Amino acid sequence: MTALRTRLSKVEGRRDEVVGRLSATRNEIHDLEKEDEILDLVGSLFRTLIDAEVTDNAKAVERLLTEGLQAVFEDMDLRVRAEINVQRGKVAVDLITMQTQADGTVTEGESTDIYGGSVATLESVLLRVIVILRRGMRPLLLLDESLGAIAEHYVPNVGRFLSLLCRRLSVDVLTVSHNPTLVEAADKAYRIKKTGGKATFREVR
Repeated sequence: MTALRTRLSKVEGRRDEVVGRLSATRNEIHDLEKEDEILDLVGSLFRTLIDAEVTDNAKAVERLLTEGLQAVFEDMDLRVRAEINVQRGKVAVDLITMQTQADGTVTEGESTDIYGGSVATLESVLLRVIVILRRGMRPLLLLDESLGAIAEHYVPNVGRFLSLLCRRLSVDVLTVSHNPTLVEAADKAYRIKKTGGKATFREVR
C-alpha cells in the first residue's frame, strides 16, 4: 500500500509538472502570436512609409528632370513621368521620357532608347544631383567630360541651367571640359597645363 501511494505521488508530481509546462508553453505561444501580430503591423507601417517616401521622391525627380529637359531642350516639348510599380513586394520606379509633337501626338519611352545621348546625358547628371541631395552627401558634383554627348547647340543652355542649380540648390559643380562654351558659363574657370611633369592651374575666368 505504501509503495502504491509513493508511485501515485510520483505520478501526480509528474502530472503537475507536465500541466505546468503545458500552461507555460501555451502562454509562450500566445505571447509569440501577439509579437508576430505586432511585427506584421510594424512591417505594414514601414512599407507604407517607404512607399510614401518613394512616391514623394519620384514626384521630385519628375519635377527636376522635366524642368531640366525643358530648360535645355527648349525646342522640344519634353517631360518625365515616373511609373511606380510593386514587384515581388518591392516598389520599383521606371522613368519614362515623353515628347509631345507639334500635331499633339505623344511619344514616350526610356531616354536611351528613343532620344539619344543628349537627353540621356542630362537626365543622368540631374539624377546624380538628386541622389546627392536626398542622401545628405556633400553637395559637390564632379563631371569629367560628362557632357560630351550633348549636342553643341544645347551646351549654352546646359551651362545656364547648371549655374541655376548651383545657386538654387547650393550645389557646387566641378566640370572638366574642353568646351569653351561651358567655360563661359562657369563662375570660375581654370586652365590646366602640364609643365615639367607637373600640372599647373591658371585662372582664366
